[in-house]
Amino acid sequence: MVTLKGGTRPPWVGLGAAVWLQIASGNAYNFPLYSHSLKSVLGFNQRQLTMLGVANDIGENVGLLPGIVCNKFPPWVVLLIGAFACFFGYGVLWLAVSRTVESLPYWLLWVALCVATNSSAWISTPVLVTNMRNFPLSRGTVAGILKGYGGLSAAVYTEFFGVLLQHSSSRLLLFLTLGVPFLCIVMMYFVKPCTPASGEGSVEHGHFVFIQAASILLGLYLLTTTVLDNFLSLSAPLSYSLIVTMVLLLMAPLAIPVKMTFYPSNCSKLATLGRPVGSSDNLTKADNADKTEPLLIPSSSTSNLGSFHESDSVSDVDMLLAEGEGAVKKKRRPKRGEDFKFCEALIKADFWLLLFVYFAGVGSGVTVLNNLAQIGIAQGVHNTTMLLSIFSFFNFVGRLGGGAVSELFVRSKAIPRTIWMTFTQVIMIITYLLFASALDGTLYVATALLGICFGVQFSIMIPTASELFGLKHFGIIYNFMSLGNPLGAFLFSGLLAGYLYDVEAAKQHAVSCLGPNCFRLTFLALAGLCGFGTILSIILTMRIRPVYQMLYAGGSFRLPQSSNH
Repeated sequence: MVTLKGGTRPPWVGLGAAVWLQIASGNAYNFPLYSHSLKSVLGFNQRQLTMLGVANDIGENVGLLPGIVCNKFPPWVVLLIGAFACFFGYGVLWLAVSRTVESLPYWLLWVALCVATNSSAWISTPVLVTNMRNFPLSRGTVAGILKGYGGLSAAVYTEFFGVLLQHSSSRLLLFLTLGVPFLCIVMMYFVKPCTPASGEGSVEHGHFVFIQAASILLGLYLLTTTVLDNFLSLSAPLSYSLIVTMVLLLMAPLAIPVKMTFYPSNCSKLATLGRPVGSSDNLTKADNADKTEPLLIPSSSTSNLGSFHESDSVSDVDMLLAEGEGAVKKKRRPKRGEDFKFCEALIKADFWLLLFVYFAGVGSGVTVLNNLAQIGIAQGVHNTTMLLSIFSFFNFVGRLGGGAVSELFVRSKAIPRTIWMTFTQVIMIITYLLFASALDGTLYVATALLGICFGVQFSIMIPTASELFGLKHFGIIYNFMSLGNPLGAFLFSGLLAGYLYDVEAAKQHAVSCLGPNCFRLTFLALAGLCGFGTILSIILTMRIRPVYQMLYAGGSFRLPQSSNH
């Protein structure tokens, strides 16, 4: 029998700590808060600023190295690297914006921003991978919760930016330089592989509902306080009390492990799956690289591995017995739903379809996010902080809702999660046309709709990738998928939106472009991209439907048989 080495404590402590680290990993969403200072203080034009936005997205989403490291080292090592990247990257930006060091070259600031936001990948990868393995039977729910809090991070930082930092870009960069690394160092002890949760029982379901409700309450609170801060002049004591309340709401998920400590008899029963799914330091012989060593399976475990039918031929049974005894070693490629190596996933059509669908959704959405301040100013809205808060809140709604809704339908109807990517990309087409029209009063509505659709893309891609290609190498597969974000930012934000904006500004003989023509062609191009993504999403959904019918037969997730490939 395989033994557990990852620890027997419940995984809820790690999930509570993961909430804080997901907030920390959202530091890249702060770019709109200090981008205007970069432009004005350092004298950049819009195209230079847009290329810095590309650096922001490249750093945030290029996580291949964290994905590899996450499979070879414990989570605290990966988090520590993220803390150092955040310190050095944002430290250089702070030196420039605060004018502590004059005339830093543009290329150095570009590299520093890449390094700074790359801390997001180093922080979020171990958090996501570890918790997906700790809750292998509730992947959609966990992905939705963690990515939901990540989506709220922009609103959390905006709250700090307005109340504690007095809308100072240099103070914000100093806060990111020191505060995020400190949080990583404090929390990294609690993120570790644990006994995987069973995924069954009303108590465990209640715990997830509690965290989801707490996150919704936090999101509503952040949206309300942001609106009040923009329309009312709040006194200092009241403003600080708002920050304290926000911190208490962020601590709500920690109530679950506290409750389990004082009332252990009411805790959900944990599954004895043997070890944390996919943990690198507890691999059995069957999980080694060559996948050819025999694995002795106790009779009690055969229920998860299927059974032989009477119609099986004697020769097939003899062959399987010979393989089990080590007399014959057989390799085969994994089937969808089993654990894939990264190189094996790369040759699958489903892998590239999912990547392109994700690219269409997040690549177009991040183009708007990077230019949100300039879009608002072009349409006569100078309170761009409000736009960012609206986007952040509805991005959170999309992430949390996408995970929860897809989990409900995949368990009840075995409907592939990607169907929700299809629906939201259709809505994104309408949203971009709404942006392009620049009708009075539609900017806030379009920003909210885009935030929801943008969030759904994240919360659907993550569990879908794990269900199709397994959890063992999920870190690198997930981070490769995430390249759709910076690729979209480079193509549509850096090369398209920035260029068209500067051309229109030149026509107006102004530094800042005003009017709907500043981004109209960009929005039309993004609508076309999402149309293409919708077609690919339909194809992908039809291809993987049999996989979901196999994985979720009977309404509950079934761990597929590991392949000896």
